[in-house]
Amino acid sequence: MTVIVNDHKERTRFLRFLLVGLMGAAVDFGVANMLVRIFRAPYVLSGIISFICAILSNFYWNRKWTYPDSRSKAIIGQLVQFSIVSVIGLGIRVPILHYLEPEMTRLSYTLPNRYLILPADAIGQNVTLAIAVLIVLFWNFFINRYWTYSDVK
Repeated sequence: MTVIVNDHKERTRFLRFLLVGLMGAAVDFGVANMLVRIFRAPYVLSGIISFICAILSNFYWNRKWTYPDSRSKAIIGQLVQFSIVSVIGLGIRVPILHYLEPEMTRLSYTLPNRYLILPADAIGQNVTLAIAVLIVLFWNFFINRYWTYSDVK
């Protein structure tokens, strides 16, 4: 963590990684909510599909914008590494979605109805997804920075 705080380039990379992550989160939340709300797909399956869509978006933008100087590695090799990190991240994410969502949904039903913009189950699901995204964000940044994009000085 000291490297990120003290080095301007690393700080810039981390901020770009966060912005790419925010775009990925928009893809993630959008796809997940579309699948659950419109297509009535199961919540965990929707979370897996939305995660894959977000990862593909994130890989593209991280290679193009966050780490443009990381082109000494072949794109296929980097995509494989990025995918491995992401699948492990998915392994972190799925249990969070599975075990935390019922509790967050139960908690959201205790909120006064007059303050709810979304149905209580949607609030519980989206809060759960936000928690999972934040946890996996840190895993993804550090492992990708020092493994997938290890050719960046």
